[in-house]
Amino acid sequence: MIQIQDNDKKIHQILFWILAVSAVIRCIAAASIEFGNDEVYYWTYALYPDWSHFDHPPMVGWVIQLFSLNLLFDSEFFIRLASIVFMTANTYILFRIGKEIKNAQTGLYAALLYTASIYAFVITGVFILPDTPLMLFWLLAFWMAVLYFKRLHTQQHSDSYIVLFGAFAGLAMLSKYSGVFLWVGMMLYILFFDRKPLKTWALYCSLLISLNLVIPILKWNIDNGFISFNFHGGRISLFGKPNLGYFGIEVAGELLYNNPVNFVLAIIAVVAAFKGKIELEKPMLRLVLCTALPLILTFLFFSLTRQTLPHWNAPAYCLIILLSSCWLCNKNPKQNESFRLPKSIIAALCVLLLTVCFGIAEINTGFIPLDRHSEPEMLGRNDFTLDMYGWRQLETKFATLREQKIAEGVMKKEDGIVADEWFPLANLDYYVARPLGMKVMGIGYIEKLHKYLWINDKRGGFRKGEDFWFLTDSRYLKNPNGLYPGGFESIEFIDTITIERGGKPAKNFFVYACKGLIYIQPTVSETIEKSKTS
Repeated sequence: MIQIQDNDKKIHQILFWILAVSAVIRCIAAASIEFGNDEVYYWTYALYPDWSHFDHPPMVGWVIQLFSLNLLFDSEFFIRLASIVFMTANTYILFRIGKEIKNAQTGLYAALLYTASIYAFVITGVFILPDTPLMLFWLLAFWMAVLYFKRLHTQQHSDSYIVLFGAFAGLAMLSKYSGVFLWVGMMLYILFFDRKPLKTWALYCSLLISLNLVIPILKWNIDNGFISFNFHGGRISLFGKPNLGYFGIEVAGELLYNNPVNFVLAIIAVVAAFKGKIELEKPMLRLVLCTALPLILTFLFFSLTRQTLPHWNAPAYCLIILLSSCWLCNKNPKQNESFRLPKSIIAALCVLLLTVCFGIAEINTGFIPLDRHSEPEMLGRNDFTLDMYGWRQLETKFATLREQKIAEGVMKKEDGIVADEWFPLANLDYYVARPLGMKVMGIGYIEKLHKYLWINDKRGGFRKGEDFWFLTDSRYLKNPNGLYPGGFESIEFIDTITIERGGKPAKNFFVYACKGLIYIQPTVSETIEKSKTS
């Protein structure tokens, strides 16, 4: 057991060390591993900023631009720097919320459990994803909601807090569409438990601010035939054939992403809350549940019929941490002006530490064999950690092969790289084409190209007769002859590049020369016009 004094000075000292150690570990992780498929794709949001994008709103691209000085510093560390800074801020914000709704002990427990969350520490704290800015504005908005309702029925001024709630909720929606659940929670609480805000100008001002902040998303979708809304609408469904496998995968993912200890504590805390066994003011308890449960239940419902991703509702679990912290405070009351850090929190932190250490080691060394394939075309097929390894090595080896084939007259220096899907397009763009001064273009369906349909236009489109390199790896093997029948005058296999890890072959890249482009990929405007008439 770890024993600490229950006074603000001591607690703030512990909080400082939590923030500092967490930041150092995440800095090391951010600098030592290559981008994942999603991360490197969001780099294109900063490379070609827009008011919105095919997959997500624009905020993640803007924060990458901000922290990398508009890609002046374009290493993995600087592109991920926002995640390191924001997660540190989030931990402190959650501490302040816990302290506001109950006491400093609750705030400290919340900060520790948040740090232990795999979603918070790794997915939003190391990786650069739309969830990175989403979590910052999500927690800031909820903090303002807490301050607002704590002061609403007192003589203290509260209107400014609900106005700030609207601003932060709008910024959350500019980060990810699920930010709208902040307003869902706010309105559920007001309609069922406290209708006084309906009679104030501040609530409507707050809502107007949120609506104005999402105008860029609406404008971009109007200009692009609502293509993003249609895409996401197709990923969810209200009705369909039940599939318990999808539901099981979702629940298992939530358990792993949020840390198994945190997940179990969340269930215990919610049950205790409904039984009235958490010592917390009812308004604060209800506000947490009104904001968190709709998001959790919505995606659990969707997972009954469609594949979902467990991080979609993870922001809600971060709020449930507040209830878990209150429940732990009830179980661990002060004794002689001190209290002991619960074993469950220590266990959660140990799970996190082991996960991070094993994860970094596995990605960079492959010491645990996750794939047993030996065939060249299947090598590494089942090792998901290889998505974040070998791209720098590929650039070095491909550069040598490229120079050789240019010297032989097989290819030309100006020839670019082509593929049919946003990954590996973005991986090849950042790790191979960028350092070699090449262009990357996408030929295929918009459902797979995503933003690369717009990037094609930015890079001048296609011209008949062009030649391209095509690279495919043994993880996601594709044959360009099958992808582009009749699309080129000839498609020729060039060579195999083997990526090694830990002194052993880990995966292969197969390199082709696609010569004499015949098929011309439709432009953005042509694709949108076709979608309107189909």
